[in-house]
Amino acid sequence: MFVDSLFSILFIALLFLAFHTYVFYPVIMKAIASFRPPVADIQNVPPVSILISAFNEEKVIADRIENIAALDYDFTKLELLIGSDQSSDGTNEILLQLKKKYSWLNVFFFDQRRGKAAVLSDLMNSARYELLVFTDANSEFERSAVKRLVQGFADQDVGGVCGRLILRETNQHRFKSIEEKKYWEYETFIKKSEGKCGILIGANGGIFAVRKSLFQSFPPAAVTDDLYITLSVLMKGRKFIYEEHAIASEDLPEELFSEFRRKIRFAATNYQTLAYVKGLFFNRNVLLSFAFWSHKIIRWFFPFILVGLMATNIALRSESEFYSVMLDAQLIFYGIGLIGYLFSLVKIRISIFSGIYFFILSNAALLIGFVRFAQGRQSTIWQSTPR
Repeated sequence: MFVDSLFSILFIALLFLAFHTYVFYPVIMKAIASFRPPVADIQNVPPVSILISAFNEEKVIADRIENIAALDYDFTKLELLIGSDQSSDGTNEILLQLKKKYSWLNVFFFDQRRGKAAVLSDLMNSARYELLVFTDANSEFERSAVKRLVQGFADQDVGGVCGRLILRETNQHRFKSIEEKKYWEYETFIKKSEGKCGILIGANGGIFAVRKSLFQSFPPAAVTDDLYITLSVLMKGRKFIYEEHAIASEDLPEELFSEFRRKIRFAATNYQTLAYVKGLFFNRNVLLSFAFWSHKIIRWFFPFILVGLMATNIALRSESEFYSVMLDAQLIFYGIGLIGYLFSLVKIRISIFSGIYFFILSNAALLIGFVRFAQGRQSTIWQSTPR
């Protein structure tokens, strides 16, 4: 009887955590954010340094630089720093050619492959201006993106601003990564609410800015660079906000399993990042800790919640009709995910099947990432997602 009671308490607790992180938390944050005042605007645009780490980006790097050249900004107050992390394709040659064309472009060639974090650290040290804008080689800014992004720094308590990243789909993505786009839109909804409260937990790597004086050097271990930068700013007691009108876009990945491998990599580095942000676990800013636990920690350990729900449910299946129904619901859920996988093989897409399949696949990536983290197998160097 005692064991059954213990299992019952554990099952209900895990079920609550599952609904909390995906349903209750977004609603709570939306309600809190509705009472927050708007952010003031900067009247004159400040100088900015835009930083890009590139590795074998010959397919996109020229377009990326031309995209920045088309920004609505005073280019006497803008510099672009691109670090080539021992690129072995035509990236370096393209950079040298465009360097002749644009005086505000500064290029750095590294003859040893060290990974994105190390390159960004070197670029930051070479940056002349206080406001650092981080972006990726495959991102594309709208003309007003940087001008919109820096508006939030009118508030001196603001240490970072995250822009809105839109994932673009094409016909070739219809049966591959469209669920990633839907999930990203859901995450954007949460980021917007967190940003209004000044506690945005993880910036979009394709478009965000921080004050250089708050930049904290990366640890030697592999960490998720944009997440680490964001959390470092929050740990220093500064606000990290969201600017939905500062827009960048990226194409969806070409292959679902390429995205799966990327999720494994990020999962491993996310777990590693936890070791360096312990100050957020029980921060004096209670809302910040609440958001960190709700949005990140519970999500990262969600595979274990799923396993716990199934294990306790099996143990309790004969205790009452409730547990019998819940077990059936779980089995149906995983059955739908399996059908979604089979449908994906023949390019049939039905939202409920593909959505649950994507959810299960994402949690599988988290579990594999945790194993990599536990075994210390995650390197600071990796291949970029195929473009």
